[in-house]
Amino acid sequence: MRVLIAEDDIVTSTRLRGLLSSWSYDITAVSNGAAALEVLESDTPPQLALLDWVMPQITGVDICRKVRERQTALPAYIILLTAKDNPVDIVAGLEAGADDYLSKPFDPAELRARIRSGERIIDLQRRLLSHVEGLEDALANVRRLNGLLPICAYCKAIRDDSDYWHRVEEYVSDHSDAQFSHGICPDCMNTVVKQQLWDVTQESA
Repeated sequence: MRVLIAEDDIVTSTRLRGLLSSWSYDITAVSNGAAALEVLESDTPPQLALLDWVMPQITGVDICRKVRERQTALPAYIILLTAKDNPVDIVAGLEAGADDYLSKPFDPAELRARIRSGERIIDLQRRLLSHVEGLEDALANVRRLNGLLPICAYCKAIRDDSDYWHRVEEYVSDHSDAQFSHGICPDCMNTVVKQQLWDVTQESA
């Protein structure tokens, strides 16, 4: 998984990079808010970001607000790194769009646990998006059968947009995932099949 580290303190940044590298994450590291925002707004942004609250140019909280304004299908999971421990500040960071926060100085075990928690949520978001796309495809197929269908009053064939006539089952099969099995309804059994059997019987007599 790709992880963005945005931290202007060299010591903290070096420690973060060392830890995440040892945990086999693909790291992109920047030292100011403007560079962090550029990475997060790129065509292929990282799935998870560790943002320092106080950075040059743009703060981590402001980055959260700007990223959330984009409302992408798979938004980055953002963990704010902060020396602030006032509940008011923490609430402000979460309301700005951060998914989690970690107080500095941080414990490596807690950092890893919070990153793994973020990974689980990212995985759930991916699976949910896949299900939504599947539903949208299914609805698109259903919509193809909506509207007025020209149908022959005698043989019940359906005319397509190219003025060709198709059997009902052929047309529906081409425009949906429906499959057909054939049988005889009670009315046809009484009015058609039994009459044919009667005619055959009379011819044989």
